Amino acid sequence: MTVAPHTATPEELAALTDIDQTRESLRDEARLKLGVTGDDHTESFRSLVKRHDLSYYPIVALGLLLITDTFQSYGFTVLAPEIGRALGISIGLIIAVRSLQGLAIAVAPLPVAALTQNKARRAVLCVVTGLVWGVITLFTGFVTSLLGLTGILVLDGLTSGSVAALHAPLLVDSYHPAARVRAISLYTALGTFGNVLAPGLVGALAGWLGFTWRGVFLCMGVTAIVLALLSIWLRDPGFGKWDTEQIRETVHEAHGEAGDELAQEDVALGFWEICRRVLLIPTNRRVFFGFGVIGILVIPLNTFISFFLDQRWNLGPGARGGFFAFYSAVGVVALVLYGGRGEKQFRESPSRVLRASGYLIAAAVVFIALGGMMPAFWPMIAFFGLSGASIAIVTPLLTIALLSIIPARMRPHAQALVGIFSAVGSLAGALLISNVIDQYGTFGTMIAIAIPGVIGALIIASGGKFIDRDLDRMIDDVLEEEEIRRITSSGGRLPMLASRGIDFSYGQLQVLFDVDFTVDDGEMVALLGVNGAGKSTLLKVISGIGLPTKGSVRFRGQDITYLDAERRLRLGITQIPGGRAVFGPMTVIENLRSYGYTMAGDKGSVDRAIDTTFEAFPRLFERRNSLAATLSGGEQQMLGLSKALMLRPRLLLIDELSLGLAPVIVGQLLDMVRRINADGTAVVLVEQSVNIALNLVEHAYFMEKGEMRFDGRADELLARDDLLRAVFLHGAEAAS
Repeated sequence: MTVAPHTATPEELAALTDIDQTRESLRDEARLKLGVTGDDHTESFRSLVKRHDLSYYPIVALGLLLITDTFQSYGFTVLAPEIGRALGISIGLIIAVRSLQGLAIAVAPLPVAALTQNKARRAVLCVVTGLVWGVITLFTGFVTSLLGLTGILVLDGLTSGSVAALHAPLLVDSYHPAARVRAISLYTALGTFGNVLAPGLVGALAGWLGFTWRGVFLCMGVTAIVLALLSIWLRDPGFGKWDTEQIRETVHEAHGEAGDELAQEDVALGFWEICRRVLLIPTNRRVFFGFGVIGILVIPLNTFISFFLDQRWNLGPGARGGFFAFYSAVGVVALVLYGGRGEKQFRESPSRVLRASGYLIAAAVVFIALGGMMPAFWPMIAFFGLSGASIAIVTPLLTIALLSIIPARMRPHAQALVGIFSAVGSLAGALLISNVIDQYGTFGTMIAIAIPGVIGALIIASGGKFIDRDLDRMIDDVLEEEEIRRITSSGGRLPMLASRGIDFSYGQLQVLFDVDFTVDDGEMVALLGVNGAGKSTLLKVISGIGLPTKGSVRFRGQDITYLDAERRLRLGITQIPGGRAVFGPMTVIENLRSYGYTMAGDKGSVDRAIDTTFEAFPRLFERRNSLAATLSGGEQQMLGLSKALMLRPRLLLIDELSLGLAPVIVGQLLDMVRRINADGTAVVLVEQSVNIALNLVEHAYFMEKGEMRFDGRADELLARDDLLRAVFLHGAEAAS
């Protein structure tokens, strides 16, 4: 007996073809809208601002907020020796407290990004946290103990989450792609100017005016509050105004339509799903590593340099403030000079941006090591100045590389992860410096910093191999999503499940290659192939147990590629894994109740579903109080199949239902599969036995070495001796 096939209609297949054609035809146009043109000709920043009706205020406002954030940090860096002596705290404890501040900075961006995930409120959060920084700087002057100092620094780190998570995404959304590298460079230059202003102000107050360290923090706190108040007119322009939304509009322009604003889908990714998605992008992982290296070079190293200047060169707070002001001023000059060049590099190819970042980090750590070894004062100053210039340029380059290859709504999450990696780098740097300085002294510490720095630089530069591909992947995802919206909103229809262009790897081993797989409502299909062909892996990708490295999975027109497996279960996707479908230490009845946990807490519905299962499988009723591990193989498969009976999914994925079972048991299970399918559930059956599979379905897929080699009617597969003659030859003869 065979079940009538519910194959995809010509309309549905045509819709899938339209999606592929739209993605291919509009990719180059989308790259142009993102500012990647393949040449290095750039329009002046001023003319871009005028032509697109932009404003300089977002750069100024966010730059002022960044300056207020540097006050407390640099004030503490310059005055660390005096604070340590006043409170009786050693250099090791000072660095340890700064590490706790780094951990707070790591945690802070995540909740901030979550607050802005569904609503554009970034500007308000930026201004509020800026005011809080000013108050924290003010109250640092009242600290009297190690505990109080730790609390102030941790609170400062927690409120710094808005800088890590929100500033760069807000700036990117405020400016046209052709001006972004320069906008971020100018913003970074203002922030770096804060690094000039803060230590310079410390030096002036402590060195020239004779203020104590407490008086310095009081004056700086008041100044920070005033600067933060100048940013209260900052506004959020919305997500993706100049990029993601422009890419979406190209889809409607290509079809001569006006784009409609559609409601957000129920399958929108949650916070942690977005974070996981961002981490899966190869370029991002290398960029995050780069920010980790920068974390080593900023907080712990700067704190150490302050002690280095105090002990090696006998510089007081005024002179140290002057040093850090010079160190940052060189960075400001470098940013102003390099901004236009960085724009040209990105415009020609984003890969040039990452390679330049790697070279600059390598140069920075080498200059630091040379500066630490210099026996003369002015050569030491010169080498540290060169390192400051290199580090300053890297930040906007890495930022634009990161934010250009992800959709607008994911940018705060990416920046939050930047904060985490920077904080981890800060902690690692603190541990490295604390251990090395005791054994090898200041010179050895400077040299030790260069080793992880050079390694990190090579890793960052290697990201140049991936960024163009990741940019195209982001463009393809946006184009495909908008084309599907266009089709469905105009009354078109897609197959219930459409997996397109799936690649999947276990570590470095790729097992799926550009796999397409579709299933329509109510359809029953067989997925065939030899062991190791990738059948079970494809089911994992569909059910959410595995996440692809490329491609998309869409269910009822919605993108679920990176949705958690438990959320897919609620959407109606259920998998019965081969040989692992039950919880062995639990009884039969306990297994059944665990299957029903998604049924909205309705105990009556669960009980009725269990009764239905026992009617279908009387043997399970007899063994209801037995541990699942003591059941026979056939009984375990019955118990696993009971999940589908209870949950009544829209799509059921069955992996190796008949493996190792007696024919009579297999017959009972197949009858139940037919019953489930007859009730409207689409079924994907992975089978080794061609005899079983092709007597149950009329639509079959065949996989070999991770590729889809056949998609068509089951009887047509029987004629493909080139596919069946190996493992399936005997089964094919029986089926025919």
